Formats: sequence, C-alpha cells, structure tokens
Amino acid sequence: MAQNFEDVQKLGKDGLDNAVKAMTALTKGYQAIAAEIVDYTKKSFEDGSASIEKIAAVKSLDKAIEVQSDYAKTAYEAAVARATKIGELYTDLFKEVFKPYEAVMAKFTPAK
Repeated sequence: MAQNFEDVQKLGKDGLDNAVKAMTALTKGYQAIAAEIVDYTKKSFEDGSASIEKIAAVKSLDKAIEVQSDYAKTAYEAAVARATKIGELYTDLFKEVFKPYEAVMAKFTPAK
C-alpha cells in the first residue's frame, strides 16, 4: 500500500515538474516571438517613414514611382523573411513546450 502511495506521489510530482518546465518554455518562447514582432514593427515603421521622405524629395513622377516600387519590394521581402523567422520561433516553441512530456509519452507508446 505504501509503495502505491509513493508511486502516485512521484507521478504527481513529475507531472507538476513537467508542467512547470512546459510553462517556462512557453513563456520564454512567447517573449521571443513578441520581441521579434516588436522589432519588425519598429523597423517597418522606420523604413516606411524613410520611403515617404524620399518620395517627398523627388522632382518627378517617374522617380517617385521608382522609389515607391523599391520600397514595396523591400517591404515584401522583409515581411516574408520575418514571417519565416516567426514561424521557426513557433516551431521551436512547441518543441520546447512538449519536450518535458516526451519521456512520459514514450512509456505509453507501443514498441514497434
């Protein structure tokens, strides 16, 4: 009887430890993602402002269109790169969150 109680107690402690590890990983991951989004937003705003200043300084419509086209291309490439990076951060986040549970799940997964 005492052994069963100790097993249940250890199972509860292990579960709590895994939950704490998972929540810590989740918090760190979301902080990294939020920092990346803030950095992208700031950079995007700065680039947009610089583009507006360039457009205001040009003397011809052709040059204004060229500046705007360059900005659009650069902004698109930056958005795709950041979306890719944020996607990778989410992938890493979920790997880290579920890592504490891998050992537990291995016990219940049938051998091949």
